[in-house]
Amino acid sequence: MANVSDDRSLIKNEEINIMFKNNSGFTLIEMLIVLTIISVLLILIVPNFGKSNQEVHKQGCDALVSVVQSQVYLYHLETGHYPTDLTDLTKDNYITDDQTTCANGKTIEVDTNGVVNAN
Repeated sequence: MANVSDDRSLIKNEEINIMFKNNSGFTLIEMLIVLTIISVLLILIVPNFGKSNQEVHKQGCDALVSVVQSQVYLYHLETGHYPTDLTDLTKDNYITDDQTTCANGKTIEVDTNGVVNAN
């Protein structure tokens, strides 16, 4: 009878040893390699988002300048003279108050010849 319990304990010990030898997890080196690859990808990708954002703001500002320029021409057609500044356009509802500055912070200005610029 003692022989059977010894055999069972040997079988359990062998099963435990097999369980510990058959680890299917990641090693520290594998994890470090994966983290390094992810870090390199982030370093390459993140600055491009900033550049894209600046380009979008620039194009949006250019589009807003075009809209305001069109409204300056319309103002000139209806009144016979160019506006002295953007307050003439906002006062007469040609543009709204939020159309006097671009999203990137540049102020839109109109000169005496009716040319619109963003500075």
